[in-house]
Amino acid sequence: MQRKWFQYWFNSPYYHILYQQRNNAEAEFFIDRLTLFLQPKPDSRTLDIACGKGRHAIYLNKKGFDVTGIDLSEQSIKYARRFENNKLHFLVHDMRKLFYINYFDIALNLFTSFGYFDTEKEHVNALKTFRKCLKADGVLILDYFNTEKIIRNLNTCEVKSLDGIAFNISKHVTDGKIIKKINFEDKGKTYHFEERVQAFSFEDFERMISSAGMVIHQTFGNYELDDFDQNTSDRLILICKKA
Repeated sequence: MQRKWFQYWFNSPYYHILYQQRNNAEAEFFIDRLTLFLQPKPDSRTLDIACGKGRHAIYLNKKGFDVTGIDLSEQSIKYARRFENNKLHFLVHDMRKLFYINYFDIALNLFTSFGYFDTEKEHVNALKTFRKCLKADGVLILDYFNTEKIIRNLNTCEVKSLDGIAFNISKHVTDGKIIKKINFEDKGKTYHFEERVQAFSFEDFERMISSAGMVIHQTFGNYELDDFDQNTSDRLILICKKA
């Protein structure tokens, strides 16, 4: 079976070079706001789905919670495992495959770590696995970009120079997907990668989350947890529970 773009791009060392400036302070601020809002019990178990190098999971664990991070990228998990302890664990795992049943109090899917698959059915099936891993009163937090605003302000071409590499980035919308092409040279070799993320609207999420047996309890539009506004919000943050 042909490998999907996310199976090799997220595992590439160049992915980590391009996104090295991801902001830990922003991640910690968001986790602070979320925990204040959710008021989880001290013994709460949290699953960080598509955890990357673990910046949200590590900080949640510092706050005293039992956290498990899963990600498809072996390189990211190898890095995150350096921070493991008896209440913090990381595993290489595909979010579409079942991971424990009725076990977690909170499941997080943050920083647009969704929308990667080809069909809506695959996305609904992933949401169903998120649901199954939660306890009866568990909560799913899904943090996506606000598609409306992203498309309206799409920066079609840019060059980012990092670690001596000029990343040529172009973006366009095709067949309901926001496609980012990343081209560059390093040590005399040319590389081509891409990211393909579904341009899901709030209504799309409503439909898929309902199909997965959950309901949206609350929506926020940024990491300060202000109300969601389709025209102005940077994020679409959904607080979901089992129906």
